[in-house]
Amino acid sequence: MIDHISVGVSNLERSATFYESTLAALGLTRLVTRPRTIGFGKAYPEFWINLREGMTHVTPESGVHICLRAKTTAEVNAFHAAALSAGGASDGAPGIRPHDRVRYYAAFVIDPDGNRIEAVTFPAD
Repeated sequence: MIDHISVGVSNLERSATFYESTLAALGLTRLVTRPRTIGFGKAYPEFWINLREGMTHVTPESGVHICLRAKTTAEVNAFHAAALSAGGASDGAPGIRPHDRVRYYAAFVIDPDGNRIEAVTFPAD
């Protein structure tokens, strides 16, 4: 249903470094580099970062939240660890999130600009 997403960033190089490491854990690589935008994906750019000069830090109250699918719990763990190593902050350590309708394994991070990114998988066991 969704073809691609993009997030604004205040420093393209800093964010490129952050997302190259973080998204690699989910199998996404840098596919397109333009002066003000970079696209990451597997076969085509499905996750974009776009330079927004003068952008202020995204506040938690904005409600913005992007979730990316992982194949395994190990990928979710690697995503979280990579994000923290690359200058992100944890917004929820990897673990099972039991809910009324579905049980899933996820981790939440905040990028250097305040964008909230999640990785999720649905383990069978």
